Amino acid sequence: MKAAVLEKIDAPLAVREVELTELKFGQVLVKVLVSGLCGAQLHEIRGYKGNEKFLPHLMGHEGCGIVEDVGVGVTTVKPGDKVVMHWRPGSGVESPFPNYVLNGKTISSGKVTTLSEYSIVSENRVTKIPNETPSTLAAMLGCSLTTALGIIDNECDLKFGQSVAVIGCGGVGLNLLQAAKMRSASPIYGVDINKNMGDLSLAVGAEKFLYDIEHLHEKCDVIIDTTGIPQVISNAYDKLAPGGTLVLVGQPKPGLSLEFDGLSFFDGQGRKVKATQGGKTNPEVDIPRYIKLAVKGVLDYETLHTDTFTLDEVNDAFDLLKSGNAGRIMIKIGEF
Repeated sequence: MKAAVLEKIDAPLAVREVELTELKFGQVLVKVLVSGLCGAQLHEIRGYKGNEKFLPHLMGHEGCGIVEDVGVGVTTVKPGDKVVMHWRPGSGVESPFPNYVLNGKTISSGKVTTLSEYSIVSENRVTKIPNETPSTLAAMLGCSLTTALGIIDNECDLKFGQSVAVIGCGGVGLNLLQAAKMRSASPIYGVDINKNMGDLSLAVGAEKFLYDIEHLHEKCDVIIDTTGIPQVISNAYDKLAPGGTLVLVGQPKPGLSLEFDGLSFFDGQGRKVKATQGGKTNPEVDIPRYIKLAVKGVLDYETLHTDTFTLDEVNDAFDLLKSGNAGRIMIKIGEF
């Protein structure tokens, strides 16, 4: 099968022929239809996740596919099922790490990978969905949509009419703007240094678009940072209203520190800073709820999907992701 392989840190992915191995206990073989690209994968390519010692390995963590086969112990899915492939653990077995064969050598990979024609996945990283579910929607439910909706729904304690600012209006940021609008937040600010993202941010939910958090001239109840840039995070904290919450989605580069002014941090205003892990998403419970919202037209996923590439074009897709000029990028692998 064809797969995108990270062979060297901070280098383009290699599209290679990779062989499957026999399924272990709790593993599922999935024929991949489509995979989304996420900023976290750029961190992986750059070695920010401490993954250098595990090279080479397969890539991707949000996708949609059809179950081809199941290993011993699998009970939640069967061959023919359409599934969301997600990095948050869900129901079923936590299987061993899968193995593949590359150039005659056995390699290990993550418990879910999506940038390949087939993928061996831990049972608890797939969730069965109705066969008629659009594949692009399903792929987004592997990370970007569930993370954004989960942050707003589970972690912000956002009240009707409270103000929200989202810093970094890429794939996850755009979803956060939409989720804030669904919760009737107001005003909603999209913040991004890339002016090209202004129209798309306004289209999905922002009421105002700013090029810098410093241009925010009122205090916000909730600020969500997707950039992971320490100075941006520090500046965002100063824009919080009393009792407000700053949610950190972006991961700072290893070795960098976050700094907050001592007087403002201990000023008795009850402002909070918290890091999120996928919005505390429970795949088995949340994914079906979000599909219902999309079917009813309440949740717009099509506007968020801005670009599609093939697996052979995966490095071009990552170059576009780096530029910041896209919403959610999809890699088309099988027939939708």
